Amino acid sequence: MKIETLKQIIKKNSLNEQFAIITNLSNGSSEIFKIGSSLSKNFINFKNEIENYYNLKKSGIINNTEIFIENYFKPVEVIIVGAVHITQYLIEFLKNLNFDITVIDPREYFVTKQKFQNIKIISKWPEEVFKKIRTDSNTALITLTHDPKIDEPALKHALKKKFFYIGALGSKKTHKNRCKRLKEDGFNNKEIGSIHGPIGLDIGGKSAPEIALSIVAQLVSERNKTIKFNIE
Repeated sequence: MKIETLKQIIKKNSLNEQFAIITNLSNGSSEIFKIGSSLSKNFINFKNEIENYYNLKKSGIINNTEIFIENYFKPVEVIIVGAVHITQYLIEFLKNLNFDITVIDPREYFVTKQKFQNIKIISKWPEEVFKKIRTDSNTALITLTHDPKIDEPALKHALKKKFFYIGALGSKKTHKNRCKRLKEDGFNNKEIGSIHGPIGLDIGGKSAPEIALSIVAQLVSERNKTIKFNIE
């Protein structure tokens, strides 16, 4: 592998970019690949196969070729709206599962009251934050404030960007009213139905740690469904 290629790999990896390293095993040549990038003569004949493996997030020798692809994925970003008590337990679970975590809450009192260490915390309104940060279908959203003025702008953004997981804390009645408002704002039943509300798997939990566990279990389940679907 050329030293210049190695430097690019180190840089992209440090920036949590998604890319792949493709290697032609017949001659040992390697290069970096992303959708839209040009391919050298060593790989151009396998363009469709490379793109397919890349989109499926698969690594290995591509069937019926001598092309090896190694995919590098950026970590799943979990955005938590609400610096509440449950958030502390969510963070501990999520950190151990190697998720990237951002907490958003415009209420300074809640941000300073809770004890969060080594976590990105943004004390601004969600609509301000989402104008400045990059999100996509590799992002998850968890809303916990019970305040429509805070939660719903975040939910609307997540629906538009097709986050792979969207969950909102609240009772069935609260969620029913939330869905009604979202429908009035132009979202259809399928989009609204993608929101997990009330949030979390039904494990009968009542305490903050148990609620956090049910949320993380549901989030991981949805992430693994996505991976399984892509591989199949």
